[in-house]
Amino acid sequence: MRIWDISPKCLCRKHLLGEHRELHAIWIILSQNKKGYSRHPETLRWQGKTKALFARHEALVAELIRRDYKHLSPLDKKFARGKKVQDVFLHSMRQQRKILKAKLCQCPLD
Repeated sequence: MRIWDISPKCLCRKHLLGEHRELHAIWIILSQNKKGYSRHPETLRWQGKTKALFARHEALVAELIRRDYKHLSPLDKKFARGKKVQDVFLHSMRQQRKILKAKLCQCPLD
């Protein structure tokens, strides 16, 4: 599971779609108190920050639409609570860019 902290514009198709899918998984865990992956570090860093997670989803959706994808999976805003900004990072922005570059994908990082 990974929710990147860098701009969605810097993600290739694979990582943009993958993050969107994983964000929905984390949203379900946090908004419906599901157990699966609830102790995963990526899930833990979003606890108490579903407003920030909602905002990240909206940024991903904007990029999906910009790339002509149809988005049919909105989040229920009533579950968006807590902090508006994510301030816990598993890796710094620089490290995240380095991780993506090492994947040799099509992420437009430069």
